Amino acid sequence: MSWLLNLYETYQSNLDRVGKIELKANEQPFMLLPISHTTQTAHIEVRVTEDGEFHSAEVVDKGSASTVIPCTEESASRAGTKVAPYPLHDKLGYVAGDYSSYGGTSKHEEQFEDYIRKLKDWASSPYASPRVKSIYAYLSKRTLLSDLIRERILFLDENQKIIEKWDDRAECLYGEKPPLFSVLVGEIESAFVRFTVRSADRQLLPVWEDPEMYDSFIRYYNDKLGDVDLCYVTGQRLPITERHANKIRNAADKAKLISANDTSGFTFRGRFRESRNAASISYEVSQKAHNALKWLINRQGKIIGQRVFLVWGNDAIQMPPPEDDFYSIDPRPAEQKIISEVHTDFAREVAKALDGYRNRSTGSKETNVNIMILDSATTGRMAVLYYRNMDKELYLDRLAEWHSTCMWLHQYRKDEAGNWVKFFGAPATRDIAYAAYGSRVKDELVKGLIERMIPCIVDGRIIPRDILDSVFRRATSPVSMEPWEWEKTLSIACALINREYKGGFNVGLNESLNDRDYLFGRLLAVADVFERAALEDNRATNAIRYMNAFARHPARTWSTIYSALQPHMTKLGVKATYWTKIIDEVASRIPVEEFNNKPLSHLYLLGFYSQRHALYQKKKENESDYSENNQGVMNDDNA
Repeated sequence: MSWLLNLYETYQSNLDRVGKIELKANEQPFMLLPISHTTQTAHIEVRVTEDGEFHSAEVVDKGSASTVIPCTEESASRAGTKVAPYPLHDKLGYVAGDYSSYGGTSKHEEQFEDYIRKLKDWASSPYASPRVKSIYAYLSKRTLLSDLIRERILFLDENQKIIEKWDDRAECLYGEKPPLFSVLVGEIESAFVRFTVRSADRQLLPVWEDPEMYDSFIRYYNDKLGDVDLCYVTGQRLPITERHANKIRNAADKAKLISANDTSGFTFRGRFRESRNAASISYEVSQKAHNALKWLINRQGKIIGQRVFLVWGNDAIQMPPPEDDFYSIDPRPAEQKIISEVHTDFAREVAKALDGYRNRSTGSKETNVNIMILDSATTGRMAVLYYRNMDKELYLDRLAEWHSTCMWLHQYRKDEAGNWVKFFGAPATRDIAYAAYGSRVKDELVKGLIERMIPCIVDGRIIPRDILDSVFRRATSPVSMEPWEWEKTLSIACALINREYKGGFNVGLNESLNDRDYLFGRLLAVADVFERAALEDNRATNAIRYMNAFARHPARTWSTIYSALQPHMTKLGVKATYWTKIIDEVASRIPVEEFNNKPLSHLYLLGFYSQRHALYQKKKENESDYSENNQGVMNDDNA
């Protein structure tokens, strides 16, 4: 129940945002819904006058179709043939009182009678808004279909019956398909109609955006609630509910987090006589908690294959997510710096970024962070796969530790100009999934890996061995990938291995480390860079081609790689001395008894990467010195 309580408290802390429209990055609107309200996709908008007369109607375009509507417990959970009208806006089969005149059935008559009776009850209550009364006055005349036909929203066939689907016969009668049939899926009775009131002398908000309308229905419906019992969340005696909200991830989402309608199975029977004996939750808590969850998912949730990853703060909603690389630094301006200095710069940048979140507080005594993962196994049931409520300072400290230990130098992103850029930091968990399973991995594996990695970030747990081994194996098999993908996998593998050693390594070469595996990695890097310098094309070097075998049988494979270097040594002559000295110096530090075919550990990749990076940096420095010297000679000659 703790996640439910924290969502309820989040709603209470953001009451000033209730009913206010916000926009996502893709310009889609969303809001923190008032209680007793939900959202629906509208197809037809009908406008009436303040006197209850028809004004106009139009088909709603998809960009503005999402509509906030009042709802009851029954209507929010209706399904199948159950008759349970929404209080105001609803499907055409419910709101059209003249459906029977155009081919409707007794079912439509039953739906309308129930709908108009309940709308009348609201319109005649002391809480009714004048706009509710206007809409009721219009609908009670039972002329909606006639008005929509006259407005050419709906159409009649040759028998003067409403055209339910646009087919060849309808096209012969009217020609081009009307707008409604282009946006509607299903028969015409399922078209959702929203109503608003137009005024001749003043500008009015649409009914679905009017706070007065929200308040009118909330106060009216609160009087209808009953069945008071102990709420297990607040500890107070309040009207309870057994019908909880759906549409948590999107407007089409039917999965529920809380449900106990299986009276014939063994969900609760055998232990409890009624579902409320297990836990009773008040209507207010259920509404506010679910609306807060929907709002947070729209605002800052990450959805991968319908699995939701969500992080929010009790005192400051926006918090850094653990499953993304939300900061990194570009080391290119600091190419001349020692790489350990870049390491320090990065740690400073991490601390600076997190300090911004540390200072975002409303003064609340409770400064906690909530981490939640949701997913559904079926269309009707959703589960909380992971939930963690922890102190904000501890959370930020854990993030700082993760990003300061699981970091490396990467180059697999492009800038706005399309150029590859180097950046220093921890890899995103999605990129870890690509490194472990390949770039064509399915969303199911990605979301599963992210779920398993979050405790490593948030709780400081070790990285699961199978993930680490999978990334290591792929990083050791460069011939199975495109060069850019292998470079990406290699740097991510180094970051994870660095985390395994608690961030004890950096990209800079550790020349004092005499670990066997690290030294073997250095040997492989020297062979790779040497052969690459000697080759006149972009062929893969023998070091790269034999990398997988080298990791399994280093001594034996090194003999093959070293033999392949001999022609290049002969070709370069004295120039090869520089490379042979490095090879001899590194190889001599491996004890004879350890120069064997025992498989290499993950550490060899760090030795390989760091040695290769050091050699390429040395090459750049030499090329820079050569360029400067030549420029000076040219200037002297010109003089």
